[in-house]
Amino acid sequence: MGKGVALALAGAGADLVLHYNSSVGAAEDTAEEARSLGADVELRRADLSDPASIATLLEKPADILVNSAAGFPSDRLVDVSLDQWNRTLALNLTAPVFLTQAFARALPADRSGAVVNVTDWKTERPYRDPRFSYTIAKGGIDTFTKAAASELAPRIRVNAVALGVILPPADAEEGYAERLASQTPLERVGGVEVVAEAVLHFIRNDFITGEIQRLNGGAHLR
Repeated sequence: MGKGVALALAGAGADLVLHYNSSVGAAEDTAEEARSLGADVELRRADLSDPASIATLLEKPADILVNSAAGFPSDRLVDVSLDQWNRTLALNLTAPVFLTQAFARALPADRSGAVVNVTDWKTERPYRDPRFSYTIAKGGIDTFTKAAASELAPRIRVNAVALGVILPPADAEEGYAERLASQTPLERVGGVEVVAEAVLHFIRNDFITGEIQRLNGGAHLR
């Protein structure tokens, strides 16, 4: 999904700073595709679960920040460990908060900016699957999106996309996403293109802030 958003931004004329942690090969491939679309691209490695790494990603001003990195661990309230809880919140909530802080601090006073966070529509109707710490962290992103939009206005707009069945989890069995999607009104998997289009919409429309757009095929209607 991050690749799809990055290439959509490149196709729209943006230059990129691409973050990666361990997937250097995939990052380099994405960078080459973005360059073929005319973008200047920098690659920067950072472990977003380590707060000390965050500042290195935004050493220079940027106009757009997309907070899409996430982990999707399997745990329940009755068995989640403190270590798992801390790791999940560090990547899924703490990192976006402090990346946004660094983004706002680096942005010159005479420039405007846009932040798009990635959350999950299931914060409205939590998973029956064991995704406890993830759901709590994404619920924090929902609140953070609104709080940041209020605090950083009018210079910086902050919005979010709340994903439904876009791609299957990495550990999912074959057909998992299709089975879930069949239960939604639109009866299909979303794919990365719908996410990229929504991100571009939030970036281009400068009269929207504090909004969370569901991209779930109408799943909230059932």
